[in-house]
Amino acid sequence: MIVYGKNVLSQLQEDPSQILEIYLLDGFRDKKILDMISKQHIRNSTVSRAYLDRLTDRGIHQGVAAKVKDIPLYSVEDLIRMVPEKENGFFIALDELQDPHNLGAILRTADAAGANGVLITKHNSASLTPAAIKASTGAAYTVPVSCVTNLSNAIDTLKDNGYWAIATDFENARDYREGIYDIPVVIVIGNEGKGISRNVKKHCDYAVTLPMYGNVQSLNASVAAGILMYEVVNQRHPLSK
Repeated sequence: MIVYGKNVLSQLQEDPSQILEIYLLDGFRDKKILDMISKQHIRNSTVSRAYLDRLTDRGIHQGVAAKVKDIPLYSVEDLIRMVPEKENGFFIALDELQDPHNLGAILRTADAAGANGVLITKHNSASLTPAAIKASTGAAYTVPVSCVTNLSNAIDTLKDNGYWAIATDFENARDYREGIYDIPVVIVIGNEGKGISRNVKKHCDYAVTLPMYGNVQSLNASVAAGILMYEVVNQRHPLSK
């Protein structure tokens, strides 16, 4: 796999064994990345802009790209086992989310909010492509991801292990601030256009909605996910009075 961008490369320095080769634009001067290459003895090549543009499919590469090992994926059971003992687990499940930039942004916020993992679906969904990894600014390497064939079954597995599944929807939903998040939870975010599928919603315990006071009656999926993730943070880590 090819990944690109300075933030992604900086994150990879935490585990340089993932890097097979780095490609640098002729004249590249980022000292932090150059020092990593030198200290870790990473194979590298100096290439032209045209070559780097082709390699990254004309992504915003900032003069650097790398060939890396594939990011490992986990089973739902693995994610559950990885939650620290005595901690209420906190997952985000994405129901056929299709925009890789939304996936990357959600991973980035999941890292910041301390989520324990993200579930994506195998079919009709964005995957961990170079574009998603770039948008995550490296969080694709810090937030464990499970790619499931059937999201409803995955939600049932989480529920069997004590998790509450919270859908995001407009119908039959409570205000998101009325949700209960200081317990093990999985927040389910729907597709950018269709929202959550009817079958997946049936497997959730209840739904929450974000109030809309303007003329536009929908939010970008990654923005909605970010608001909900930080409501989890708000309930679990309230400010001292």
